[in-house]
Amino acid sequence: MKVSAFTFIRNGEILGYPFIQSIKSILPIVDEFVINVGPSEDRTLEIIKSIKSKKIRVIKSYWSEKMTNKGYVYGQQKMIAQYNCTGDWLFYIEGDEVYHEDNLQDILSEMQNQLDNRNVEALAFKFIHFYGNKNTYLDSPGWYRSEARIIKSNIRSYAPDGLFWLILEKNKVGRYPRAKLLDICCYHYGWVRTEHEMNLKSKKVQKYWGGVPHKIDYKNMDGSILKNFQGSHPKVIKSWLPKVEGLQEVNKDYRLSSKQKKHRIMRAVEKFFGIDLSKKHYKKI
Repeated sequence: MKVSAFTFIRNGEILGYPFIQSIKSILPIVDEFVINVGPSEDRTLEIIKSIKSKKIRVIKSYWSEKMTNKGYVYGQQKMIAQYNCTGDWLFYIEGDEVYHEDNLQDILSEMQNQLDNRNVEALAFKFIHFYGNKNTYLDSPGWYRSEARIIKSNIRSYAPDGLFWLILEKNKVGRYPRAKLLDICCYHYGWVRTEHEMNLKSKKVQKYWGGVPHKIDYKNMDGSILKNFQGSHPKVIKSWLPKVEGLQEVNKDYRLSSKQKKHRIMRAVEKFFGIDLSKKHYKKI
């Protein structure tokens, strides 16, 4: 069994992505790591090349500045990296996602166990979305609680955007992959970056969704979905994390958006019926 990891990154340094920690977190269990680096205004490429590993294969590509429809350029860049992979399993990781060293062997074992199982096309992970600092995470159906991140290379898959896959059984019809949900978490640190970095990201990438930059203020959040993290962070990310203690502060006078109000209602329904209403881009088996 051969395992390929892949990702894409652009302006990783100035946008504050922990992309080096991300890469290193799964490097021990993969046979190759394909990294698609877009044209950057910083040292992203040089930093990646500083990682001393023969597993890493860097490719360079260009982003279509004319593609401003629903983030499709992210799907394009994801697939450029994926199509350069040579493994049996393809492990997609984004530049702000990290996996715990305690789970690596279990992930590898699951790939080996499911390699010849035709009913399993992908493996999905539970997600912990950290917010503002290392002690706070978000629990809301508005934030995906699980997602497929590993897929087999022998099925016809493509990404309509950077987040998820569709499987083509017929040329004109796509469906979500059949995935086994593992009792393993992906640690998502994108919203732990500084507000300056997040606002710079908004300024640079909202155009790919046909939108305009919007100001990000961590205090403007529904405080009822902020939870205290009690576990341990992966060793590789600890030096990157801000040293702030306690739960992320929120603005008590913040007025919820209509979408956040909807999510509050969904949370009440979840609690009453014991169900999960968060979006899933895979079919759980």
